Amino acid sequence: MINSVNELLPIGTVVKLKKEDKKIVVMGVMQNMRDGVKSKLYDYMGLPYPEGFINNESRVVFDQEDLDKIYFLGFSDIERQQFLTNISIMLEKLVQSHNKPKEEETNESE
Repeated sequence: MINSVNELLPIGTVVKLKKEDKKIVVMGVMQNMRDGVKSKLYDYMGLPYPEGFINNESRVVFDQEDLDKIYFLGFSDIERQQFLTNISIMLEKLVQSHNKPKEEETNESE
């Protein structure tokens, strides 16, 4: 996982993963994937390059530490910076709610 949302690569970035031979184009960030009951937050969702979306099985989820090489850095502008700020605020609230003692949660619901 990334340490800061500002480390997230922009959409359109083309990368090679350590355990993949195929290049991947980043198509989403901060992806929550469910596997039955458990869910995991991944840094990225991507598609094979140059094919793109073929079917749902062509999607690849991965984290920053899975990156081997960056071939092309995607587009970034002020809109993206605002998006990253919004994600940061949302993640901070999520962390705070998970770190809240159980007693506080019970008292708030009364």
